[in-house]
Parts: sequence; C-alpha cells; structure tokens
Amino acid sequence: MEKIRVGVLGNGSWATAIVKMLSENTDEIGWYIRTPYTLGYILEHKHNPKYIPQIEFDISKLKLSNDINEIVRHADYLIVAIPSAFLKPELDKITEPLEDKVVFSAVKGIIPENLMILGEYLEARYGMPPERLGVIAGPCHAEEVAMERLSYLTVAAGKKEHARRLASLLESHYIKTTLSKDVHGIEWAAVLKNIYAIAAGVAHGLGYGDNFQAVLVSNAIREMRRFIKKNVDKKKRNIMRSAYLGDLLVTAYSTFSRNRLFGNMIGKGYTVKSAMMEMTMVAEGYYATKSAYLINEKKGKARIPIIAAMYDILYRQKPAKEVMRALTAELD
Repeated sequence: MEKIRVGVLGNGSWATAIVKMLSENTDEIGWYIRTPYTLGYILEHKHNPKYIPQIEFDISKLKLSNDINEIVRHADYLIVAIPSAFLKPELDKITEPLEDKVVFSAVKGIIPENLMILGEYLEARYGMPPERLGVIAGPCHAEEVAMERLSYLTVAAGKKEHARRLASLLESHYIKTTLSKDVHGIEWAAVLKNIYAIAAGVAHGLGYGDNFQAVLVSNAIREMRRFIKKNVDKKKRNIMRSAYLGDLLVTAYSTFSRNRLFGNMIGKGYTVKSAMMEMTMVAEGYYATKSAYLINEKKGKARIPIIAAMYDILYRQKPAKEVMRALTAELD
C-alpha cells in the first residue's frame, strides 16, 4: 500500500491526542503549531506544555512547523483540529491548493463567521469535492487516549477508501475504529453534543439529579435527530450508533468533558466571561449554541427546546434557574 503522509493542524488537547494515535503507526507526522514557544517546548521537552502534557512524543517522528502552508504542502491527508472560534483566520492563511488533498475534520464546532461546519466551508471556499472530505468522531476523550484506555473512533469519508486508510493509521491496541460514509451527519452530531453537554452541566450545577439528567439526555438525542433532519438532510441514519448517542453520552456525563464543566460553572452562578477565564480549554459548545440556534431559525425551524434554553442562558443572559425550570416542562 502507498504510504500516506499525514498533517495535523492545531495543537490543543484533541490535536495532541491525534498525533499520539498516529505516532503508533507512522514514522512521519506533519504538525502545525501556531506559536514558536509551543513548538520549541515540544522539541526540547517532548510533550505539549499546555495540553495533555503526560503524552511524551518520539520527536524523530514529528515534522513541526509554524508555517501552516508547509504542513499542507507535504501532506496527502490533513486532519484539522483547530477550535472553531479560531478556525477561519487559520484557514485563510492557506495558499497551497487543497483540491488534491483529503481533509478530515476533528473540529467539533461551527465556523461562526459563516455558520458552516468545516466540510461545508471547504466545499464552498476551496471547491473541495465531497468525496475528499471526512470527519473523525468519538466517543473518545483526549485524556483517555493519553492513558491508553480502550477507546473507539468513527472515521467517516465521502469515499470509504479514504476513511479506511486513515483508520488504519489511528488504530492500535487501545483504539478501535468504525467506518462510515455519513460525513455531514456525524460532523453535526459532534457539534450538537457539546451544546447538550453544557445543558447537562448547567443542570448538575443547579442541583438536578441523575433522574433528570437521564431525561435530559434522552430528549437531547431526539432533538439532535430533529435538527439534523431539518437542517442537514433527510438521509436515513441510525442515531443510536456510537458516533451519535455514544459521543453524546460521554460528553454529557464524563468528568473529562470541558463542555459539561463549563455548563456546571454556569449553573453554579458563574458568568460566561468568568467561566471562560477560569477554564484552560475552549468549550466548543458555547460558540456552537449561537450558531446552531441561528441556523435553525434561518433554515429548518426544528423544535429545539434544549438548544434554545442554552441560547437564552448564554447569549440572552437569562437566569439559568428560571430557564431550566421552564425547560423541564418541555421534556418527557
């Protein structure tokens, strides 16, 4: 089989975990690191100074660069793992042609300037053919990858051969993979589950118990189905698969979930600004809440009481206690 050159864009926790997974199976990984300090630190100390520092890298396998175009130029497959709030300015730096690349999204967010997921943006902005686009989804927390706890990934691509080839580079004794062609559905599920995890966190912060959490998550998976059907496509998909329900469950319940932590802080009375200042990682669900709400208002108008409730709390500054009390009347 022809050797695939892979480049990873981003140096947050998920990007760091992805590089670790790839390093199990390949001898050269291109890695775009935006800041010179972080790049130099990784070269000297063999780990990321800010994210998942317990992962130690074999530096001989890493081709690090502060130049995003250098990484793009030398890659056959690109994995984009830059938080959505900062994604467009980074993508706008790319001058290398992308048409002959295969690009996988590991973003789990919506580009706020365009109200698009990464795959949609790449099609519109760079003319990327759908068969050369893909997505990497969970349920899989970066922290458990670092500990080499058994985890599962769903790798989807418009052309299944692309998904199969990347999956072979991610698999190991602690990573199992499932293949799919449902790129847009899975990419949207990865976005929406972060919003529902914030809702779960808000509920926990307000003192709601396990019984309510179960009802909330049960309603969330149904709301996810309605949103995707109205705003993405009517493709038949099994919402109970791990990329949908499994990723939602782990993000809503896990202590590693930054979105749940963010919501928990809001439920306990933190302002959005103070919660963000205290956290060291980006809660993608905060940005996704506004984007998903606006997209639904413009396009599908699906019934989305949970997303609407989070929008009221996070963007309209309505009291979390009152909003959640009202939400309980809409759940079953």
